Amino acid sequence: MGVRISPLVLKNKKMDKLKNMWNHSVDELLNKVTWPTWDELRESAIIVLVASLIFAVFVRIIDSALGYGLDFFYNLFR
Repeated sequence: MGVRISPLVLKNKKMDKLKNMWNHSVDELLNKVTWPTWDELRESAIIVLVASLIFAVFVRIIDSALGYGLDFFYNLFR
């Protein structure tokens, strides 16, 4: 058996990992992601807006119907 030598410890190993992760993230966002066009974004936003309005009207109708129904039910037993 010979003398056992421990490996060199890099002092900035964590900082190097952080820089490496940051560089890979920037590269991913700039070169590998397919971003939608403005027309696709506008079309998607309109769809979300219309769906949200329809859902809000539906919830309002259900809320009113349940409110009237419960008022009627509680007034029967007064």
